[in-house]
Amino acid sequence: MQSTVYKLLELFVIFILVPISFAIEYPVWIKMVIGILGFLYILYVLLRIHKNKFKIAPHLNWKMFFKWTFFQLILIAILTTIYMWLVDKPNLYVVVLNKPLLWLMILFFYSFFSVYPQELIYRTFFFQRYQGLFKNKTLFILLNAMLFSLAHLFFKNGLVMILTFIGGILFALTYKKTKSTLLVSIEHAIYGCWLFTVGMGEMLGFPS
Repeated sequence: MQSTVYKLLELFVIFILVPISFAIEYPVWIKMVIGILGFLYILYVLLRIHKNKFKIAPHLNWKMFFKWTFFQLILIAILTTIYMWLVDKPNLYVVVLNKPLLWLMILFFYSFFSVYPQELIYRTFFFQRYQGLFKNKTLFILLNAMLFSLAHLFFKNGLVMILTFIGGILFALTYKKTKSTLLVSIEHAIYGCWLFTVGMGEMLGFPS
């Protein structure tokens, strides 16, 4: 098992240096190579060093999870709908109403090809790799949320940074409680899909 210094350097490179670099202008193919190599490294660490089996954990409290998730979704739906009504009314539900097939495609690709990899990196890997380095658990949760927000810096949008920081706190708390990549991915997908539904997809890089 690597030393504390190695892990802190690893954290800095993967979760600070690389996301900041993605916000800088340089060839996209280089960014793709960096991203792919980084993801392969993370999979290697999870599989070979931390011996993850990626099995669905037994005895998960699905009923409580969905009850709490949909309660939070209602609050998110109310707040984001009010925001869109006041700030960007023309885009309110624009995709789901005018391009339902595009909306379904966005939800599918986002949920399976964006959410799950993000949660492997920012919850499963991050918690298993670094949680033992921080005695203050609240600080650890906030750090995870801040770095998750930093991962979206390349959008260059303040609202995206705020939303992903709040989402990062919610997802970190869910993972801390359940230790389930599957549950936190479902939660992430539900909230993210709602943002596309309400009309916020354009600021997150999806077509409208």
